[in-house]
Amino acid sequence: MEGKIAIRKIVVPGEEIDEKGKPGNGVFVENGKLYSAYLGIVDIRAGYVNVIPLSGCYVPKKGDKVIGKIIDLAPMNWVVDINAPYYAPLHVNDVPWRVDFGDTGRYLSIGDVILAKVSNVNELGQVWITMKEQGLRKLEGGHIIKISPFKVPRVIGKGGSMIQMLKDYTGCRIYVGQNGVIWISGPPEGIITVIKAIRMIENEAHTYGLTDRVKEFLEENRGENNGNEE
Repeated sequence: MEGKIAIRKIVVPGEEIDEKGKPGNGVFVENGKLYSAYLGIVDIRAGYVNVIPLSGCYVPKKGDKVIGKIIDLAPMNWVVDINAPYYAPLHVNDVPWRVDFGDTGRYLSIGDVILAKVSNVNELGQVWITMKEQGLRKLEGGHIIKISPFKVPRVIGKGGSMIQMLKDYTGCRIYVGQNGVIWISGPPEGIITVIKAIRMIENEAHTYGLTDRVKEFLEENRGENNGNEE
């Protein structure tokens, strides 16, 4: 994969953004002009000018799907690390099972990994999560990696195109949390390829033509097992 890589426009905090559109995430208006609130990449979607930060910790938002690890349990709840400034409690009323008092360890143990959804965030940044929706579940086995939460949109791609391509070429099941935690399950060679591709996406998220380069990489590393499992 040779050739010059085109860099997407990078701005610093307070820099004027010479683009037309409505102010989106990471952008503020002053005297009718758009300015960046972060060190990040200019991204224009649906008429909105956004700045995607290049680094930083995960800031939970209500409705985010996250991947977390159980780090403690109590008679009526579990404590979950969701890669955020605060741990998130998961109450027995927010799981798809009927859990008796003191019986939490029967359903989720320390070290278990779950796919959950942020149900509430208060003004202090404290978070509550739920598993009581379709598709939310305990994730058995698999391999966990972490990326910058701000690179998640590039890993998913427009309309899920990038993540679907990774699944199609490797035969792996992949869940991407908005918190930058990614769960991968499948054939060992497929998992290795997915991890390499995701690291490539993370490192080159600020460049143009990334989808084509990732596709070329996947073509070069395509193994025998190239099905897609949901």
